[in-house]
Amino acid sequence: MKIIIAGDGKVGETLAAMLSAEKRHNITLIDTRADVLEASVSAHDVIAVLGNCATSATLRDAGIETADLLIAATGNDEVNLLCSTVAHAMNKNLHTIARIRDPEYAGDAVRMRSHFGLSLVFNPEKQAAEEIARLIRFPGFLRRDTFAKGRTEIVELRLEEGHPLIGVTLSALPALVKCKVLVCAVLREGEPIIPTGSFVLCEGDRLLVTAPSENLSLMLKNLRIVTHKAKRVMLVGGGRLSFYLAELLDKSGIDVKIIEKDSARCEALAANLAHTEIVCGDVGHRTLLESEGLRSSDALITLTDLDELNMLVSIYGTNWGVPQVITKLSHVEDSKILDTLPVGSVICPRKLSSSTVLRYVRAMEKKAGAAITVHSLADGAVEASEFLVTEETLHRGEPLKNISRKRNVLVASITRHGVTLIPDGSSAFEVGDFVVIVAPSEAGIDELNDIFA
Repeated sequence: MKIIIAGDGKVGETLAAMLSAEKRHNITLIDTRADVLEASVSAHDVIAVLGNCATSATLRDAGIETADLLIAATGNDEVNLLCSTVAHAMNKNLHTIARIRDPEYAGDAVRMRSHFGLSLVFNPEKQAAEEIARLIRFPGFLRRDTFAKGRTEIVELRLEEGHPLIGVTLSALPALVKCKVLVCAVLREGEPIIPTGSFVLCEGDRLLVTAPSENLSLMLKNLRIVTHKAKRVMLVGGGRLSFYLAELLDKSGIDVKIIEKDSARCEALAANLAHTEIVCGDVGHRTLLESEGLRSSDALITLTDLDELNMLVSIYGTNWGVPQVITKLSHVEDSKILDTLPVGSVICPRKLSSSTVLRYVRAMEKKAGAAITVHSLADGAVEASEFLVTEETLHRGEPLKNISRKRNVLVASITRHGVTLIPDGSSAFEVGDFVVIVAPSEAGIDELNDIFA
């Protein structure tokens, strides 16, 4: 496919990296900064066009008239809307995706997609807020991803010192947790592993576990992992993500306190968040966190624009015994470093939104049989994809133990008539089933038939 990405910022560069790595797309990047484009061309297999992406001349130079998809991901919502509108006028067959972040525009952009020529609107901050809210409502895991309309989940947990699963062989896991779950991947020292039944869990491992939602709660209970639900949450940083998150948590009846050092931003937040306490202050002064009730908080969420500050405050909160800590990171990529730091759950807005766009791209490529849902797991090393079994699916009705599959490809769950099964060798696909597949990202599982050897 021919794809044009307007805006070579954090989101645009991440998308360029992900799409160019698939080796089957022609990627063109547009930006007004020559040095940024030069860096992207050096790092990825992309073409660069210098100019204003909202003008027809620049879009024409980028080849908009023969492009399949435009992704408008500049840091300006108005530019993204104008870019999409102009591009669609120049190519009526073009698919267009735009990043719209401002709450004042978000609703209108969705309602008026046809007027702006938009195929999809995405909002990294709102998507990250929804992910964080889900983690707060269902504590005990570092991450939760849902499939099969919420009936199946893949969760992540870390085996800290003293965890009851340390030293356990996976084949013995069901007897210990007293319910059926499946460890579909392990991240050990930054390296992803698709484990077998003889695999022994170690301290520091990050596990990706799948099961019906009710079984995951039962697993925590049987492991005696205390996970009381949050009633008081402290947010550090008052940006868009904090605004979206405070709105969501307020609807859940959770008391929210936002600490932000910019007085003008505090006034804006106070005007729009009637039930949220806004504190104007600098979290660089640790006495502020203590005086504002850090110790009595059920959750600490660090959401400033500085990764370093977010990590420091999160470590401080962990050391003070805050039950749940969530850290927003935008630039840190080395999972081996992160695994050594007590920063709790890590949320990266650009990666969440990039996964949404990637799913749309794959659906464009193969409308029949394309993944319904795709989640990037284990710091991008593993993907979990959900597929619908159709008449075109191979090996229907055959036991999984008789089917030859690609190496390191795991059938994580099968949902049939609303009931989720953790499959074994005797399980089989049927038309209408929803199947979740876990595999290394480079495996290239774009449709269900791709899993077969």
